[in-house]
Amino acid sequence: MEKKTSLNYSTRLLTEQDIPQMQSLFQSTVFYVNSKDYTKEEVEDWASCGDSMEHWKGLLLKNSYIAALDNWGNIIGFSSMNADGYLHSLFVHKDWQRKGVATLLLSEVEKMADEYGVRKISTEASITARPFFEKRGYRVVKEQKAKANRLYLTNFVMERNYEKGLSD
Repeated sequence: MEKKTSLNYSTRLLTEQDIPQMQSLFQSTVFYVNSKDYTKEEVEDWASCGDSMEHWKGLLLKNSYIAALDNWGNIIGFSSMNADGYLHSLFVHKDWQRKGVATLLLSEVEKMADEYGVRKISTEASITARPFFEKRGYRVVKEQKAKANRLYLTNFVMERNYEKGLSD
């Protein structure tokens, strides 16, 4: 079910039928947005993680994915949350950066976490995403090297605790 937001974007849950759009958005975001913080070889390796349809199907089984949609119903960003409070992904199309899409998606997945009864959200944020999460109260637990496909890329384990629930 599609839901309108105050930012004139709508949101809805994603399904297997959305995988081709998710793949395209993920890969183009990594190539165009994350390339300012990672080498050409690193972004090529990272983007290749989105090649497998089976991998995406597995992610959809483990996580609840929500999309932000433009006025024509195109996916302009997506994020995910699982019942343990792990925020697996948050990607926004290169043409929709700095327009409130990531903030909207983070708010939506935090509501999911609240519904799950989670009091701590954790994520593995890229160098690019770290400042976004820090501005929203997430703190770095540690810097790490995480394997993409064949290369190890720098990212940050981050978390945010909630004493009274996420929507308070």
